[in-house]
Amino acid sequence: MIIFHDPQCVEYSSAGHPERPARITRTVPLLQDRHRHWEWCKPRSATKKELLRAHSPEHIERIAKAEEDFDLDTPAHPNIGKYAGKSAGAAIEAARAALGGQRAFSLMRPPGHHAARDRAMGFCYFNNIAIATLDALETGANRVAIWDFDAHYGNGTEEIVARNPKIAFASIHQSPAYPGTGLTSFANIDNYPIAPGTPRSEHVDVAERALQKLLKFKPDLLLVSAGFDAYSGDPLVQMTLEQDDFARFGEGLGKIDIPTAAILEGGYSDALPELIDAFLSNWTSE
Repeated sequence: MIIFHDPQCVEYSSAGHPERPARITRTVPLLQDRHRHWEWCKPRSATKKELLRAHSPEHIERIAKAEEDFDLDTPAHPNIGKYAGKSAGAAIEAARAALGGQRAFSLMRPPGHHAARDRAMGFCYFNNIAIATLDALETGANRVAIWDFDAHYGNGTEEIVARNPKIAFASIHQSPAYPGTGLTSFANIDNYPIAPGTPRSEHVDVAERALQKLLKFKPDLLLVSAGFDAYSGDPLVQMTLEQDDFARFGEGLGKIDIPTAAILEGGYSDALPELIDAFLSNWTSE
């Protein structure tokens, strides 16, 4: 397992905001202590050319300037363009590492799957997984599948990749919940809205069926929007998954003979480090 991580990703914060540095600062030492043989790599920043595959020039400029908050959830932190660029770069590097035969995870913030082509929202500034997907299609992959098990719908990912015949996108998410979309499927987009409080066995079954359908697309690369906010103890939604379920997701990935990389999205409970470890450990069969 190779982990793409830059310690600078914890240098910004807003008091009381759930997308906080502790998500990372508590996870890094736990993984480093338990998995001393895993490789850690500091990612580069995404280039403007790479960002432009998913975002408009105007959006990139707004993020760089960050003169006012983008919405109530998405503050204009000083230098947020730098942090978001590094997070996007880590996603690209993880995808490329997967294409090179390694299992890779991007342990960075900010997350990305709500960021649309021309809008920052939902804690997200650049759409990391969409940027990585479009880069992979330029650098060796003919087809890419995206499996998003974050509790919130990846609306920005949908907007950017919709109707691209080289991409298949599947999202399993709570509904009703933020951002209020992802209710229907179309073209290359498969949506699986799940009601709050759905029994965990049903939730896991839906997620696994979604993944199996993606595999029928015969992708050269599988990218995972790995959000851990479907955990029963997460403060932002009302889902029922437990640590064993994220372990099962990882175990399922370990059985797939397709290059795979995962990118951290949400997850706001104090259990996040353990959830990430369960997912990664079972992915690598440790």
